[in-house]
Amino acid sequence: MSAYKELRKEELLALKSDLEAQYEKVKAKGLKLDMSRGKPSAAQLDLSMEMMDILNSSSELKSEEGVDCRNYGILDGIKEAKELLGAMIEVPAENIIIYGNSSLNVMYDTISRSMHHGVMGSTPWCKLDKVKFLCPVPGYDRHFAITEYFGIEMINVPMTPEGPDMDMVEKLVSEDEAIKGIWCVPKYSNPQGITYSDECVRRFARLKPAAKDFRIYWDNAYGVHHLYDDDQDYLIEILAECEKAGNPDMVYKFCSTSKISFPGSGVAAIAASKANLDGIRKQLTIQTIGHDKVNQLRHVRYYKDMNGIVEHMKKHAAILRPKFEAVLDILERELGGLEIGSWIKPKGGYFISFDSMDGCAKEIIAKCKEAGVIMTAAGATYPYHKDPHDSNIRIAPSFPTPEELTQATELFVLCVKLVSVNKLLENK
Repeated sequence: MSAYKELRKEELLALKSDLEAQYEKVKAKGLKLDMSRGKPSAAQLDLSMEMMDILNSSSELKSEEGVDCRNYGILDGIKEAKELLGAMIEVPAENIIIYGNSSLNVMYDTISRSMHHGVMGSTPWCKLDKVKFLCPVPGYDRHFAITEYFGIEMINVPMTPEGPDMDMVEKLVSEDEAIKGIWCVPKYSNPQGITYSDECVRRFARLKPAAKDFRIYWDNAYGVHHLYDDDQDYLIEILAECEKAGNPDMVYKFCSTSKISFPGSGVAAIAASKANLDGIRKQLTIQTIGHDKVNQLRHVRYYKDMNGIVEHMKKHAAILRPKFEAVLDILERELGGLEIGSWIKPKGGYFISFDSMDGCAKEIIAKCKEAGVIMTAAGATYPYHKDPHDSNIRIAPSFPTPEELTQATELFVLCVKLVSVNKLLENK
């Protein structure tokens, strides 16, 4: 079929009638499907069940350094856990602090500490007139929720195929001392699946911010989450680049095993320069006597080393790959050439980013919900839930069964067609 915008009004009206009849048929099925969040499926969680048998009541629960993991102590994590997560995110073990199960928790704590106590001796943000953050868009809704919660003003920075618009980033941070940070998901970004280019990472490392306490919040959530063994994105390591550029303290790097082992009981970490980590440890001595070392030990003994993680993630990919390909096949088959939507084919991560015609995303999501499919709210990928184009929709293929995913995606493309036809008729 030719592009919808080339159809005459009579053709659009006939098409609308046909699409509405199809929609009513689907609605009558009484679907109840949820594609709203990027949760691992039960099949993925099953991959890690043997981890539950790694430790039992007769296990030796001392770390390599002889620490009894059942007891208090070791504020920043056992040595072998630092080595495992350090290998995963390509930083030395001495540059890591191990936390609890959630990297989002670590990011929240990092913002909170900066608000109330400042960054490495700088003025606490709560004592400043204005604090601002740069937000690459579309981006991760939970990042934006943290900065919004603390009353930090968020500034949209458009994403490009290479990463955030670095001309804009460089200009803004160099001119405005109130800009204290930028959120980044640098590999298989949420939601577009974009990996920052080498030049983009190096430009980040060479930033000359007006604020001495400016930090890059580098959320390496999908660093090992490839979909293909033989076609993977590569991301150069930001801490090393910052060191080379003479900005060793400018980045916080976050990671976790949440979508590797169990999302509710994984292991999270922050990596940064020694000076940054020393400041963080001072606060941690007040906040905790140490995180769950038994869980750290469990992860280390299960995966053993980086090779263990790589092999484990191949099993995840074998489950996720056909789901992503099924969604992409339906999008191409049903919407290809119609010029009413565009999407990116990611090589990893957890999402497919879809852009509808301007002014259509909210209505598409509403139509899906009316017919029984819940999707991420339109606008969620922008600060304050305000997508200036009302066009971006995040598709999360991981959680539904393959059959549910096909049903949900077929309904989604039907809603895209119907809403797009109505939008075009409005403009005729």
